[in-house]
Amino acid sequence: MNQNPVQASTPTMKAVGYRQSLPISHPESLLDLELPAPQPQDLADHDLLVAVSAVSVNPVDTKVRQGRPPAAGQVEVPGWDAVGTVLAVGPAVTLMQPGDRVWYAGSIVRPGSNAQRHRVDERIASRAPASLGDAQAAALPLTGITAWELLFDRLGVPLQEDRQGGAGQRLLVLGGAGGVGSILIQLARQFTALTVVATASRPETQAWCLAQGAHVVIDHRQPLAPQLQQAGLPQVELVASLTHTASHFPQLVEVLAPQGRLGLIDDFAPGAIDVLALKAKSLSLHWEMMFTRSRFGTPDMVAQHQLLARLAAAVDAGLVRSTEGEHFGAINAANLRRAHAWVESGRAVGKAVLQGWA
Repeated sequence: MNQNPVQASTPTMKAVGYRQSLPISHPESLLDLELPAPQPQDLADHDLLVAVSAVSVNPVDTKVRQGRPPAAGQVEVPGWDAVGTVLAVGPAVTLMQPGDRVWYAGSIVRPGSNAQRHRVDERIASRAPASLGDAQAAALPLTGITAWELLFDRLGVPLQEDRQGGAGQRLLVLGGAGGVGSILIQLARQFTALTVVATASRPETQAWCLAQGAHVVIDHRQPLAPQLQQAGLPQVELVASLTHTASHFPQLVEVLAPQGRLGLIDDFAPGAIDVLALKAKSLSLHWEMMFTRSRFGTPDMVAQHQLLARLAAAVDAGLVRSTEGEHFGAINAANLRRAHAWVESGRAVGKAVLQGWA
């Protein structure tokens, strides 16, 4: 969302944003800014006012920077993942209170978290895991929500207390070393009985997937079916396609078992996949967009608070670990440009994180 320039005598804050959509190599693609700081009286009913201490960078940050130019005379502040301390609460807040250390992934239709002060709805935030530092924790909310919703809400794997949901089924994670893939593998191993097959194309990313808990890792640059056959897994019941879905779509249809489920999160051109190819096997297609609940104010928005709280408990119990991949230093324009470039390179492993204000 666009930000207005600072007016005289207005309390201000540091932020990082942009005035026009530019390639990340351009020195003005991200700028150090001084913007009006939100105040307690600005809070909506369910809002928290958070002092942001750490953030991470996701592919959506780079896509918004490239594709959502601000209106003339205004700036856009990107960023969604955040960890920080609650400074004030709106009149209807019941889930948290000032002083709480929280984590969240924000809303796509509100100003971003690359700012010292940030407003977020309590129903999409929870207390952060006590066992992680701020930067480590900031790596998890957006990808954690995406992976959780994709696995349990979209693909419909039962979330059972005995962790036997999905017993006898196989999950193929296309793009296992990225932010979502890294946490999805962990969730599938810790909360289900699925056999998890991840794809990765380089020795370091293959090792990363195995470290997250994948039972088998195959190379998505090579035909998938023969590799699955060699692993003794000729078909899979579930696919989480996290990247380059269009180019792999025919192969995914091939390896899915009849009545299987295909979950997607990535973008591609209209018409790039042939959904009629799903018909013969009665395959189902499921989109996951973790901003849907906050964007539309759905009645079940609080589900994201609940899943983040459960994820934090799993982290503190040692079941799930941070997917921090690279620490880029303090939160400023220069470091965020480096982090965006790393994410855009297509060679990122895990998540880019930043902490503190330079």
